[in-house]
Amino acid sequence: MSASVAIYRNIYTEDRFRQTYGTEDQSGGRERLRDRLAQRCSCSQVECVHLLHKRLPVCSWLPKYKLRKWLLGDIIAGLTVGIVHIPQGMAFALLTSVAPVYGLYTSFFPVVLYMLFGTGHHVSTGTFAVLSLMTGSVVEQLVPIPLALNSSSPEAAEFEAQRIGVASAVAFLSGIMMLCMCGLQLGFLSTYLSEPIVKAFTSAAAFHVTVSQLQSMLGLRLPRYAGAFSLFKTLASVMENVPHTNLAELVISLLCLAVLVPVKEVNSRFRERLRTPIPVEIITVIIATGITYAFSLDSKYDIQIVGHIPAGFPEPRLPALETVPEIAGDTVAITLVAYAVSVSLAMIYADKHGYSIDPNQELLAHGISNTVSSLFTCFPNSATLATTNILESAGGHTQLAGLFTSLVVLIVLLLIGPLFYFLPKAVLACINVTSLRQMFLQFQDLPELWRISKIDFMVWLVTWLSVVVLNVDLGLAIGMVFSMMTVVCRTQRASCSVLGRAANTEIYRSINNHNKCYEVPGVKILTYNGPIYYGNRSFFKADMAQLLGLTPERIRSREKALKAIEKREREAISTVEQGVADSSFSSKNDLFTSEMAEGEVQAVLIDCSSVIFVDIAGARLFIQMCMECQKIGVRIYLANCNESVLKILTSSGLMNYMNPQHIFVTIHDAVVYIQQQREKPPETNTMVWV
Repeated sequence: MSASVAIYRNIYTEDRFRQTYGTEDQSGGRERLRDRLAQRCSCSQVECVHLLHKRLPVCSWLPKYKLRKWLLGDIIAGLTVGIVHIPQGMAFALLTSVAPVYGLYTSFFPVVLYMLFGTGHHVSTGTFAVLSLMTGSVVEQLVPIPLALNSSSPEAAEFEAQRIGVASAVAFLSGIMMLCMCGLQLGFLSTYLSEPIVKAFTSAAAFHVTVSQLQSMLGLRLPRYAGAFSLFKTLASVMENVPHTNLAELVISLLCLAVLVPVKEVNSRFRERLRTPIPVEIITVIIATGITYAFSLDSKYDIQIVGHIPAGFPEPRLPALETVPEIAGDTVAITLVAYAVSVSLAMIYADKHGYSIDPNQELLAHGISNTVSSLFTCFPNSATLATTNILESAGGHTQLAGLFTSLVVLIVLLLIGPLFYFLPKAVLACINVTSLRQMFLQFQDLPELWRISKIDFMVWLVTWLSVVVLNVDLGLAIGMVFSMMTVVCRTQRASCSVLGRAANTEIYRSINNHNKCYEVPGVKILTYNGPIYYGNRSFFKADMAQLLGLTPERIRSREKALKAIEKREREAISTVEQGVADSSFSSKNDLFTSEMAEGEVQAVLIDCSSVIFVDIAGARLFIQMCMECQKIGVRIYLANCNESVLKILTSSGLMNYMNPQHIFVTIHDAVVYIQQQREKPPETNTMVWV
């Protein structure tokens, strides 16, 4: 059943609407601004408590902690994650090109610090494969170790100290960058790393991690390549040295993969049924260490083992700050990746469990975490994909789970660490590879991404190829630039369409997609779905000229007609002055209008509802369009302009070429006004009707 709608009200131009419903006292805004500034600068007990709760979130959630409801889940989740942190921390330390014990340190200090300052209830921080790989590339560039160096020699210890000094310097500088970003309220920068970029980057980085671990899995001692095409250089080196594979380490790797992959698949498929996932990594580490020690595999088959892991806490010391100028460029990329991954994970689980996070506070939390932990020989850290997923699925509720995670790592550091002396490095390499399962599975999202947005699919593909073919940091930069270019291209090629009116309504839609919407006779209603700025002004002008027929030939013919009318007007005036009336002349406008073909456009109405901003180039283009339309006898009207667009247009002098009363609140107000002007003289109280 269809129904007609009738609406009776005054026609509103922007000026009339502002006079009726606008703010009378414009100074109130300035007063409110002064009040807000004074309130922010004020210091009181309430403000201090609010600032404390904002900057130290543990003071907010800990007093509200539900002991009976949450404690058991936090204990189980924290202990489970702590057990996973031990093998992964040592494994990711190898990616960073430092000793495994530093991975244990990085699995302890950041967890405690994030528990105090973080806002993500289900975020687990620590070592992350992608960050470790990026940091390892920096370490290898600055402190390469000769292949023939004996691991037990004093020179090896000196090289190791230099390497962890560089890795800690990267963490320190990354933390300082995050703290500066927090001070400048730059938490929004993470939005420039879109979801396709992050997923493509982590998926491609997983290939780099896998290839870099092949030499450890095969028992080869090869140099580590960095820079462009490093993945292919490493792969070629591994293939060239396959005949020198240590068969014992190859067997260990195959056995570990045969155990880790199926059990991880079980953990994934039966995640909802299992109270806690099977800690297959730590079980594999214990068994492999015991077998290597019992059968002396390190001495019999020349298997590479972890070696000495000192017990106790590391002594605080400054990182190698003299390397800051050399690592600054790489650290920017590491900082962006760390923050983007951390905030993305925090937001995902915050949305899932119905709470909110503060991006700038996350900057503060990870900045403090990296800065302070770097003083205890830790390398860069962030939120981690695998352990965060385990923490949430194991029943964690709050950041208190981090306390139990750190207790597990602390026990290993103080008591159990030296027992991992005989742990084969091939086992840690297998743990590295199998921990990337989620990143490889991101390929499953590609068909859906292609179906939803082909542009986002291209962003994913370009980022992935750039990271794989070139390098991690350079590929990420290319992906970000390409993503921004797609945004620019979308604004440049925004669509311009003609609107028609749905019968018996005040609804206007594109006639291309709604064939039952009809154009208003004599009025061309246009809409542009994008900003008008220097980058797309030529496209906007071309689209408008095509739709309006603003060709140079037509403009010249209209100018000639206008000159002819002016000449006839002067002759008519001369005739009147001589006392003879010319009854054939009424007015220039009437005569010019009569010469226009019936059904030709006499008014152009531009719907600005989708124009989010206009720059000075766009405003000048509007002025040029007004002048050209006036030359062919067509008037321009505007509707649905937001305040910022209207302010720029008026400031640029558009009102010198356009009547201020031709700017309307809605399309229908303008259409009714135009029709009334054509049909009868304007009345004092014109009404909008449908």
